[in-house]
Amino acid sequence: MRTVLVVALLILAAILLIQNTRIATIHFLFWKLSMSQAVLALILLVVGFLAGLLASKLRGRLF
Repeated sequence: MRTVLVVALLILAAILLIQNTRIATIHFLFWKLSMSQAVLALILLVVGFLAGLLASKLRGRLF
């Protein structure tokens, strides 16, 4: 069941990345960065995954 969920999420992520190829400009503090929306979405997906992984590891240690 878990494998099916992971595969479904990966397919949805791939569809999201394929459909968003326009350029996005991000303003953060003093930086201005232009990149493809697909690259930005991929970066955010990886950061979200790593944050969830870290939270699950910390939860195991704290409780």
